[in-house]
Amino acid sequence: MEKVNKNASVEVMSNKQVIYREQVRGSLKETNLEVRTSSERLKADAGSGAIAVKNLYLACDPYNFNLIKYSTQLGSPVPGYGVARVLESGHPNFKKGDLVWGMTGWEEYSLITAPETCFKIEHADVPLSYYTGLLGMPGMTAYAGFFEVSSPKKGETVFISSAAGAVGQLVGQFAKSLGCYVVGSAGSKEKVDLLKNKFGFDDAFNYKEELDLDAALKRCFPEGIDIYFENVGGKMLDAVLLNMKLHGRITVCGMISQYNLEQPEGVHNLLNLLLKRVRMEGFVVPDYYHLYPKFLETVLPQIKEGKIVYVEDIVEGLENGPAALVGVFSGRSVGKQVVMVSCE
Repeated sequence: MEKVNKNASVEVMSNKQVIYREQVRGSLKETNLEVRTSSERLKADAGSGAIAVKNLYLACDPYNFNLIKYSTQLGSPVPGYGVARVLESGHPNFKKGDLVWGMTGWEEYSLITAPETCFKIEHADVPLSYYTGLLGMPGMTAYAGFFEVSSPKKGETVFISSAAGAVGQLVGQFAKSLGCYVVGSAGSKEKVDLLKNKFGFDDAFNYKEELDLDAALKRCFPEGIDIYFENVGGKMLDAVLLNMKLHGRITVCGMISQYNLEQPEGVHNLLNLLLKRVRMEGFVVPDYYHLYPKFLETVLPQIKEGKIVYVEDIVEGLENGPAALVGVFSGRSVGKQVVMVSCE
C-alpha cells in the first residue's frame, strides 16, 4: 500500500482498478472496461461499520454481466465476488488480518461499506482461490440448486448445460455422489473430455457439433430427463423441454446464451411443462446462504479426501481481468475463471 500523505487523517493510496468505461450494448467487450490507477481514500473508522480490504482473488462469473449492465455507474469500479484480507475494520465482526469472501470491487483495495454480506474464511488450509468458486458463491449455487431446488433421488437422470463451468462441474459431481446418471454439455472437445474423464460424468457432448440438439438428448437419455440444471437457455432449453420425463424438474440457475443478445430468443416448447407436469423453478443463491455452514460441513471433507475434483483457470494481474471476464461469455475459460490480484 502506497501512502501518499503520511500525515493525513485519512490514508490516500494508489489503487489499480477495472472501471466500467463505456455502456454495454449487446455483448460485453473489453472496450467497455478500462484499467486505470487512481488515488483513493480508504479508511474504515471505528464504528463506521465498514472494512477496508486488500483484494487477493476476483471471480469471473456470468453474474458479473448483470452487475455491470444494470447496477454499475459509468466511471465506477466493476463489482463482483472476491477473496480479500481485512486491512482495517470499523465493524465488530471483523478485525485486521481476517480473510473474507463476498462482494467487493475489481481493484487492488476496496472499502466495503456493508460487510454483513461477506463471509469470514475460517478454513485456510485449502487454496484461497477456492472461495471464489468451489467454496464460495458458485459452490453454494450448485449445492442449493441441486439438493434444495431440484429434489433429487438416487437413480434419476440428470442433464447439466454449461457443465464444465464453475457451477456445472460441481452439480455433476453432487449428482454422481447421489447415484444419478449424469450427462453434461459443453462447448469444446477439451471440456467434454474433462467432464467424462475428470469429473466422472457418465456422458457428455459438444453442443457446437450437434446439428440437432433434440436428437443429441434422445441419444443420451432414451427414456427422458428427470432433472435439468439450466445454465444456458435458448435452443438448449427448447430441446430439453421435448425430452423431460413425467414430473421432471428444471432448475433455472442461469441463461448465459441470452445475456449478450440485444433481442433474447423465445422458447417454443413450453406446452411440455403442462403435458408432462414438469416443475420449472428459478432461484438465486443469497436465498440459501443460511445453509453455508451445512454446505462447508458437507463439502470440505470431500475436498480433503479427493472426492470432489475442481478445475480453475487463473490469470495473474488485474490488468488481465477484462480479457478474462469477457472470455467467460465466449467459452474461452476451462473451469472456474479467476483473476489473481495479489499473491500471499
